[in-house]
Amino acid sequence: MTTLAHDRYCDEIAHQIGQLRAVVTSGAELSATVPTCPDWSLEQLVRHTGGALRWVDALVRARAEEDIDEDLIPLCEGPETQGDAAALDAWLAETGELVVGALREAGPDTKVWAWAGIHTSGFWARRMAHEITVHRADATLAAGLPYEVAADIAADAIDEWLQIVEFVQRTQPHDAASELRRGPGHSIHLHATDSGPELNAEWLVELTESGVVWRRGHEKATVALRGPLTDVMLAFYRRLPLDSPGLEILGERELLEFWLRRATFG
Repeated sequence: MTTLAHDRYCDEIAHQIGQLRAVVTSGAELSATVPTCPDWSLEQLVRHTGGALRWVDALVRARAEEDIDEDLIPLCEGPETQGDAAALDAWLAETGELVVGALREAGPDTKVWAWAGIHTSGFWARRMAHEITVHRADATLAAGLPYEVAADIAADAIDEWLQIVEFVQRTQPHDAASELRRGPGHSIHLHATDSGPELNAEWLVELTESGVVWRRGHEKATVALRGPLTDVMLAFYRRLPLDSPGLEILGERELLEFWLRRATFG
């Protein structure tokens, strides 16, 4: 599957950090519970996201050959003061400059340790673009703000999530991933209704006996999830309820719910 250009991912990380900073400084209550990550407050979510970016910055700058303990990374947990939107915003701004600068300097092909078998800086540019894209959705939901994302990023986020599912099934003993192995007659179709043919924002996901198999394209399936691309992406990432306005389910809804309950790793 073709990915986006390295610079496109770097640009999107910078953009998403700017959007997340806007949530932080919007006056939203930092102690508010994040509906889609109920174990976290908005501030904890932001600190988690920024910490992940700082960790990747450290990996890429060091050309790491193995994982780096987050405890060894300066300011990985965020500013010392709690509940301070200005301090959190400044920390995020610095974090963005660091990680985007490191990724741009490294380019896509520099060897760097990674957990998914693709040991390059390009893997981390893509992974962080989608990490912050989805967590920014969490933040906007907590703050009650509108959410938008570019179509190429939303479509690539679905591709990457499906590739993560494939990787987990191939390499890790994971009960939920194993349960996704079903057999003939179990398939999911995702259909973005607001995208033109040039983007090809449709997917067929087959739950075969040997594992998940997927491809882009328009094909009949056991169940179809239809709607605007951003909403389909958010629903597939379990950020938007299936009964949300604009989404339509055709066929065996139970299979889609089965997938969403089990595809929770990564």
